Order: sequence, then C-alpha cells, then structure tokens
Amino acid sequence: MKFNRRHVLWLAGAMLMSAHHSVLARSSYPSKPVKFIVPFAAGGGSDTYARFIAQKLNEKHGYMVIVDNRPGSGGNLGAELALREPADGYTFLVISGSYPLNELLNKPNFDSIAAIVPVVQFTREAIMMAVASSTPYKNVADFVVDAKKHPERVSFGSAGAGSLSHVAGELFNALAGLNIVHVPYKGTAAALTDLAAGQVQVVTSGSSSFGQLAKSGKVRPIAVAAPARLPSHPNVPTFAEQGFPNYRADLWHGLVASKSTPPAVVLKVNADINAVLRLPETQQRFAIDDVSPGGGTPQQFGEVIKQDIERWRAVIRKSDIKIN
Repeated sequence: MKFNRRHVLWLAGAMLMSAHHSVLARSSYPSKPVKFIVPFAAGGGSDTYARFIAQKLNEKHGYMVIVDNRPGSGGNLGAELALREPADGYTFLVISGSYPLNELLNKPNFDSIAAIVPVVQFTREAIMMAVASSTPYKNVADFVVDAKKHPERVSFGSAGAGSLSHVAGELFNALAGLNIVHVPYKGTAAALTDLAAGQVQVVTSGSSSFGQLAKSGKVRPIAVAAPARLPSHPNVPTFAEQGFPNYRADLWHGLVASKSTPPAVVLKVNADINAVLRLPETQQRFAIDDVSPGGGTPQQFGEVIKQDIERWRAVIRKSDIKIN
C-alpha cells in the first residue's frame, strides 16, 4: 500500500492525538474517588497497609481513596466483586501472599492471572520459624533431629488449612524429610497463643507476627527465610545458614486491577505509589512491623505472583494439601 502526503499527515496527527489523550488521562487522573477493595476484615495487614498508602496518596498526590473491606471465602468474595466493577481505573483490589493460594486451593470463579493486571507491590516481609520457649530447640538442627526421633510429640500450628503459614510449614516438612502433624487454627493469633502455651511446638509465619512474643521470651525464633539476617532479629540465622538454601517463602501485599484497566492509569498509580513507598515516613512506619516497602514495576509484581503460584503448586501437590 502506498502512502501519499495526506496519509502521512493523517497518521502523524492520529499518533499525536493518541499521545495527547494518554498524557491527558494521566495528568487529569483521578477526577473522582478511587476505591481500594480489601477482601479481608478491617485490622489485618492488607487493611492496615491499604489505609496507610491511601492516606499518603491523598496527602502527596491528591487522591481520595475509599478503602472498602469485603471479607469472605478466603478473599475470593472481595476479589470477584472488584473484578466485576468497570475497568475504568477507579476500582483496585488489594491482595496478599494468600492470593496465589486461592487460585490453587479455593478455586475462584475467575482466572487469578488472566483476570488482573498487576499495579504495584506494597510490602515485603520475611517468613520466620519460631518454637515454643518450653521446647529445648535452639536452632533448626535441634528441631529436625527431635522431630525425626519423636514425631509423635511434635506438631506445627498455622492460621488455617490452606493458609500461607500452612503451606510454608509443609514446604519445610518436605525439604527436611519430616512428617510433622499440622494443627490448623482460625487465624494467626490463635496459633501463636497456643505456641506460647506449648500446645504446638512450632509456627511458621510472617516475621512481624512474633514481635512481642519474641521480645517477652514466650516464643523463640530459630530461622528466617531471607537473604540475610533481619536487623530486628540479628541473632536469628537464615534458613540458608542452617543448611536449607532452597527454603523460600515470602509474605507480601500489593495492588492489582481488572485486566482492561487503561495502561496509562496503571502506570500513573504505580508511579505515585512508588513515590509514597520511598517516603521516609513510610519506611519508618513499615519498619515498626518488621516489613520492607515493596515498589517496582507492574511487570515485576506480576512475576512475584506467578512465581508464588508455581512454588506453592509444587508444595501442594507433594504434600497433597486439600481444604474442605
């Protein structure tokens, strides 16, 4: 096909108009309140970080964000609601490290990858293993040796069947060649209460879960799944230091949107939240919870989600994890 001068001018004009509208969409956004749907009850990690970031977006970038808690079905109720909303860039879904597990265990009525576009990761938190202070275990080796000799007297607690703390515990079972009995609870708090009381011997959860209990001496952290020791727990060695370099488990929170959300809006929200995550007050607030700011591109967050799905799929198959 041959292009004359008129065609060239028309194409150039169309491209300029497209670029203009893209820039305009980003510069005028948001023109109305933005909604963050949190698929969990108020007060949890997803809710806490969503509200903090919403506040900073308002202060620094002029957003008005409504945080809408829609708990139920392990997070699927809120997720389905968010993804049914118009993909106009004004409704987002807050997700956590349990999102990949919902895809694998709870079988949502949507494709957890195909239905979303990642926006940005909020947080990163290392998974930690802690034992009851009443046990003699000082490190991972002590625990493994005793669990192999006396499996009948060792059990691990979790926040519930199919929770991140459950599959993280099963991953250690598989790597260490153990068959420790799993005791599911209704939430992390209940599991930690029984850990402190010695009713279960070990719990594997986000490092922030153990803060006060560790400081008071009621539980003893023995390993952390991080590249290096945590500044808040300098005496707790990593799993790699103790012979388990392949133990990898992370707790995180982040933001996604419906797949058809305008790319210009996704990029603007990503940039604005990255700016919030770089603020000194954000880093100070997150450090209180032993959490690091996330950040990065939408593509990088998408890789985190995909890698977790593959990691946990392998663990679930090997351990034959099922939930009723």
